[in-house]
Amino acid sequence: MIRMRQVGIEHLNRLIACELCPHRCGVNRLNGQVGFCRAGRDVVLYRYGPHMGEEPPISGSSGSGTVFFSRCTLRCVYCQNYPWSQEDAGRGYRTEQLLEVFAELASAGCHNLNLVSPTSWLPQVEEALACTDSAGQGLPVVYNTSGYELEETLEWFGERVSVFLTDLRYAEPQSAAEGSGQADYVDVARAALQKMWAMRGALEVDENDIAVSGVICRILVLPGREGEAIDNLHWIADTMGTDVSISLMSQYTPAYRATTVGGNWARPVTRREYERVCREMMDLGFDRGWMQEFKETQEELIGYRMAPDEGC
Repeated sequence: MIRMRQVGIEHLNRLIACELCPHRCGVNRLNGQVGFCRAGRDVVLYRYGPHMGEEPPISGSSGSGTVFFSRCTLRCVYCQNYPWSQEDAGRGYRTEQLLEVFAELASAGCHNLNLVSPTSWLPQVEEALACTDSAGQGLPVVYNTSGYELEETLEWFGERVSVFLTDLRYAEPQSAAEGSGQADYVDVARAALQKMWAMRGALEVDENDIAVSGVICRILVLPGREGEAIDNLHWIADTMGTDVSISLMSQYTPAYRATTVGGNWARPVTRREYERVCREMMDLGFDRGWMQEFKETQEELIGYRMAPDEGC
C-alpha cells in the first residue's frame, strides 16, 4: 500500500456545490446529492490497464496507462462505452485505491496515465495525485475528453495535464442535440479546445516518439455529417492554425440507442464520406496527425497512419 501524506482538502470543496462541467448542477456530492452525471463522493472506475488502441504517440510500444472512469457529462446515442458511461457499471475506489491504480500502471511500464472521461471525478483525482509525488512515477497525464469542458475547470486541473486528447464532434447545434443531448456542445467544445491550445500548444514527443506535451484533437466523422467535420477542420485552421495534431477517425459504429433514433445515426460512415474529409484535411495542410484506415466492416481492426498521405 502506498503511504499517503496529509494534504489539504480544498479541492474536495468543489464537490459541495459541483460546477465542474458545463451543466453546473450545483449539487452537494459530499452529502449524497447527484446531478446530471450521477457522480457521487467516491470515484467509480470501470476498468484500467495498458491500452494499445490510442494514437501512436499515446500508446507507443508499451501501452497507455488507461483509466476508464464511469459516468459522463453527455448522453451520446451512439456511445460504445454505454455500460459504464450511461448505465453506471463499475466499482468505487477510495483515494488510496486510486493511488494504487496509478502505481500499478506505472509499474507495468505504461508511457502515461490516460484519464478517460475524468471530468466528474477531478477533485478526487487531484486528491490522489497530491497525496504523494510517487503516485504516477512521474508519468505524463493525458486528459482524454469528449471536449465538453468548462474553461475554468481546465484552468484549474490543467496544471496536472501534459497532453490534452480531446474530441470535436459537431459543428451544428442540432446535430449536437440529436447525437449527444447538448445543443451548446459546439460553442463549449471549441472554447475548450482554444483553452487547451493556449495552455499546451503543439504536440511534443520524446526521442522515442512518445507524447510528452501538447494537444491532439480527434475528429470523428459522423454518418451524413461529414460536412461538419470539414467545418471544424476549417475552424481549427483559421483559429489555431495547422500545427494542431488532428486524429481523423472513421470508426463510428451505430451502438447503444443509435439504431432507434433515425437521422442517419443507425448506419456506419461511408467510404465516400470519409474520403471527402481526408482530402480536405490534406488540402488545408494538416500534417501533424493521423488518419484511421477505413474498413468496410466494423469487425476489421482499425489502425492509424500518418497524415497526410497520397490518398485515403
